[in-house]
Order: sequence, then C-alpha cells, then structure tokens
Amino acid sequence: MRALVIPAALAMALSGCATANDMADDLARGRAKAVVNGYVGDRYPGLNSAPITDCIIDAADARDILQIAGATVTGLDAATAEQISRIAQRPEALQCIAQNGLSLLG
Repeated sequence: MRALVIPAALAMALSGCATANDMADDLARGRAKAVVNGYVGDRYPGLNSAPITDCIIDAADARDILQIAGATVTGLDAATAEQISRIAQRPEALQCIAQNGLSLLG
C-alpha cells in the first residue's frame, strides 16, 4: 500500500510545481508583452502593435522574457529597447511579422 501512496504523492507534488511554473511563465510573458507592446506602439504609431508584439514574444527565449518583464518595474531603458529590437530581427520574428502583415494596419 505504501508503495502506491508515495508515487501518487510525488506525482501530485510535481503536478503542483508544474502548475506554479506555468503560472510564473504566464505572468512573466504577460508583463513582457505589456513592455513590448508599449515599445512597438511608440516606435510605430498607427500600426496595430498586438500582432508584432506576439511575434516578438514568441521569438524570445525564457531569459529574454524575464529581462523584458523586469522593465515593468524598472521602466524601459535603452538596453531593454535594444534587446526588443534584436529579438524583432530574428528570422522567426520577421517571418511571423511578414505573415501577419495585413493585420498590422489595424
């Protein structure tokens, strides 16, 4: 009986960790999206910034997301703006932006 209880408890604990990690990832992505959306809106007024933001966030890795999300506390500085610009120039971001071109005009 104990042999069944321990694996079940371990599975539940790991499931809880995965849920917490997913929540943290979602929170960081949401904050990073807010920063990127503001940056894109300032740089390209008149364009629908949401599709561009989504492409940039999707092309970013976990480290990028965390660093950009930090700007919600510290404010957007030149280094973060440069980081967003570099991510936007990655092939996967450029391809995504090109594919969503018609929706950029709002």
